[in-house]
Amino acid sequence: MARKAAPRANDQVVKELSALLASTYTLYTKTQNYHWNVTGPMFTTLHTLFETQYTELATAIDEIAERIRARGAFAPGSAGEFAKLSAVSESSSRTPAKKMIADLERDQEKVSEVARRVIEAAEAADDQASVDLGTRRLDIHEKNAWMLRVHLE
Repeated sequence: MARKAAPRANDQVVKELSALLASTYTLYTKTQNYHWNVTGPMFTTLHTLFETQYTELATAIDEIAERIRARGAFAPGSAGEFAKLSAVSESSSRTPAKKMIADLERDQEKVSEVARRVIEAAEAADDQASVDLGTRRLDIHEKNAWMLRVHLE
């Protein structure tokens, strides 16, 4: 039988998971926007890279939301809620390719930091499933940031 976290610890885990969900969703839409609107000599490479990244983010969104529900809370699900909770800001579709790369690299780092907060809160609540989710998200976002960063070298 699973141990129940103290209400305060559970609330902190849900708060951090909600921020991760909002940040992931915003990064997903931003990456898809850039995928649709990238231009220039790196078009094919970036179009493919952005698609790979937003496809992975789409899967993550559902997993994070379901983890919030498993913790006994309702997942945020509106643009307004996401805007309040997200560490990532939206962007215009009329962005030069190199700025797209730099924006997404910076945003991947921001979501990495949110994932670290999930891990910390989940460890304090003895919630190993959320620790695992946060760790997997951290690994993916750090790798994605590196993949983007090398395009700017």
